[in-house]
Amino acid sequence: MKHIVIVGGVAGGASAAARLRRMDEKVSITLLERGPYISFANCGLPYHIGGEIIERDKLLVQTVEQFSKRFNVNVCVGHEVLSIDPEHHLVEVANGDEQYSLTYDKLLLSPGAQAILPNISGIDDPRVLVLRSLPDMDLIIARLRQIRPNVPIGVLGGGFIGLEVAEALRRLNLPVILIEAQSQVMSSLDPEMAVPVHQHLLEHGVELHLNRSLSRIHSLHDGLQLEYNNSQSVKVGMLICAVGVKAESQLAEEAGLELGINGTIKVNEYLQTSHSDIYAVGDAVQTYDWVLNHPVHLPLAGPANRQGRLAADNMLGHKRRFRGVQKTAICRVFDLSVGAVGVNEKTLKETDVDYQKVYIHSNHHAGYFPGASTIHLKLLYLKENGQILGAQATGKEGVDKRIDVLALALQARMNVYDLEELELCYAPPYGSAKDPLNQAGFVAANCLRGDDDMIYSEYVKDFVGQIVDIRDPEELKAGIISDSINIPLDSLRERASELDPTQAVLIYCQVGLRGHVASCMLRQLGFRVVNLAGGYCTYQDWVETLQEES
Repeated sequence: MKHIVIVGGVAGGASAAARLRRMDEKVSITLLERGPYISFANCGLPYHIGGEIIERDKLLVQTVEQFSKRFNVNVCVGHEVLSIDPEHHLVEVANGDEQYSLTYDKLLLSPGAQAILPNISGIDDPRVLVLRSLPDMDLIIARLRQIRPNVPIGVLGGGFIGLEVAEALRRLNLPVILIEAQSQVMSSLDPEMAVPVHQHLLEHGVELHLNRSLSRIHSLHDGLQLEYNNSQSVKVGMLICAVGVKAESQLAEEAGLELGINGTIKVNEYLQTSHSDIYAVGDAVQTYDWVLNHPVHLPLAGPANRQGRLAADNMLGHKRRFRGVQKTAICRVFDLSVGAVGVNEKTLKETDVDYQKVYIHSNHHAGYFPGASTIHLKLLYLKENGQILGAQATGKEGVDKRIDVLALALQARMNVYDLEELELCYAPPYGSAKDPLNQAGFVAANCLRGDDDMIYSEYVKDFVGQIVDIRDPEELKAGIISDSINIPLDSLRERASELDPTQAVLIYCQVGLRGHVASCMLRQLGFRVVNLAGGYCTYQDWVETLQEES
C-alpha cells in the first residue's frame, strides 16, 4: 500500500489530504501538524479581533476529529517533523519528548510561512505581536484588554494584514497608528492608486505614518516607545507587526532540496521539488508569474488550495501542471474595496515590456439609479497588441466583480479589443450599458488605433504648448493645472480660434471622457492634441503621490 506523508495542514496540506482520499480510497495518508489545528481560516483572524466574526469556532474549518473521520486520514497534531532523509524516504518526528521515524513513498511539504520581525533592539518585548495563527489572535485579544483607554495601538506594515488589523482595531474604537516604511500602503498598487486608500484610512481615524522605518523599540512600564530612522518617535500600548512573511524552508534546505527566490522551496510545474518523490505547496514555495513568467513568492490561500489539489493528483501518478499565479487579490479597508490582478506598473518599469495604461473613473452601476459610487480603475496592456497585463481598482462597490472578470481575461490571454466586446450583466441596480470594463477597452483601443493620443500626469510638467481645461466653471473649484486656460467643452467648437494652431494642445476634463470628445474635435480642426489620461482626477492623485514621496 502506498503511504503518503504530508507535513503541515491548513490550505495546502489539508486540501491535498482531502483530494488524495477522494481520488484513492486505498492510499495510506498521514498528516503531521506541529500546531494544534489542521485547518483554520487564517484570513478571518482580523475579523474576529474586530468583532465581525463573533464565534471563534467559526474560524475552525475542520477539526481533527471531523477531518480524520470523513477522510480516513491519520492526523497527528502537535507532531513536528525534525528532519527529512530523501535517500531512505524517512522523516524524523517529535511528539513532545518522544521521537520516532516514519517512512513514506511520497512526501508533501506544506510548512507555510512565518511572520517577519525587523532585526532591531527591543523587538523581543512581549507587547510586540504578530498575527499568523489562532494562538496569535488569542494573544492579541488578551493583550488588548490590558491596554489603557486612549493609548494608541501601533500596526507595523501597510499590506493586507496590516490594513485589516488597523480596521479591526478602529472597529473597537481604539486609536491606531499605521506605520509603513514605504511612501504608500499596499505595495501591489501603483503609487497614484494608493492615494484613495490613504485618504480613506485618514477619514476613518487611522493615523498614517508613511516613509518611517523602526530603528529601535524602548520598553516602558506602560507601553512601547517606537523610535524611527528619522529620529522621531511615538508611544504605543502595543505593536502588531505585519511587515510580511518568509517561507518555512529550513527542513527542505537541511534535506538538500533546491531553494528558489527569497529562501522559498523550488518546485517544477508539477509541484515536485528537486527530489522527485517530494512535493511542496503553499506559502513556502516559489511559483511563477502568469503574465511575465518569472519566479515569485505569493503566500495566498487561493494558490495554496489549488496547489494542494494538483500535488495530490500528481502524487497518485497523474501529470497536472500548475499554471502559476496572477496575483489576484482584494482587500477591504473600511467601506472601500481595493483590488488588483496581474502585474503593476512598478514591475513593468523594471522589465523590457513596452506597455501602455489607461485610467477609468466610472460609476459601478447606472448613474441615475440611487447609490451609484465611483470605481477608479487602472488598466495596463501591451502596446504591441493590447494584451492585458494587469489592473488595479478602488471603490465602495463593484470592485470585486471587475477584478474577477479581468482575472479571467488574463487567464484567457485576452486583449483590450476583447474588453470592448464584453457582454456583462446590465440592469440599473447592477451595472451600466457600458460597463467600466467596456469603457477601459474603448479608451485603450482608441489609443492603439490612433483615435486618441494620451499624455500621462507625470509628463504634464514637461509639456510644451497650450493646456486647455474643458470643464465647466463650477468644476474648477476642485483645482486646476497651472497655466491652463478654461474653455468649456460645449463652447470649444466656437472658441477654437482662440487657440494657436502652431502649438500642441493638452486637453483635460475631470475623468478623461469629455477630453476624448474635445480631442477628436480639435484634431479634425487641424490641431495637434493630447488628452490627459484619467483627467484631473488622476492628476490630483499623482500630485498627492509626489507630496507623499517627498
